[in-house]
Amino acid sequence: MRGSVWKRYGFAWVTVGFFLISLVGHWIFGWFAYLDEQQAHNQPVEVSGYFVQMMRDTLENWQSEFLQLVWQVVGLALLLYVGSPQSKEGDDRMEAKIDALLRKVDPENADWVIAAIDNAYSGRETDLPHGHREG
Repeated sequence: MRGSVWKRYGFAWVTVGFFLISLVGHWIFGWFAYLDEQQAHNQPVEVSGYFVQMMRDTLENWQSEFLQLVWQVVGLALLLYVGSPQSKEGDDRMEAKIDALLRKVDPENADWVIAAIDNAYSGRETDLPHGHREG
């Protein structure tokens, strides 16, 4: 692989940067909100109270948004990779139609071409079982 680690993983670095900026901003502005709230109620400012409140707020945000998004992206990518039925909507039908067209256009060589394509793509979990293979 060529290029620096910064270039190869540029999207990841930008994502980490946005994450850290938003997390630090959340905690800084949370500190100011905590100070205002404590002063409004004539309560002492305690770092432990701030820490507990900010951890609760942070984890609540992660649970409702971050973890949900991660599951959607990672979970759907994983299901697509392993070839779940939901990720193959219409693939078998489309493959059968293309095979039928190929048999109409070139009846003499169609089976040979289809077998060559199957062999070239065999072993991919998302392509098994082949819709037009018999048995």
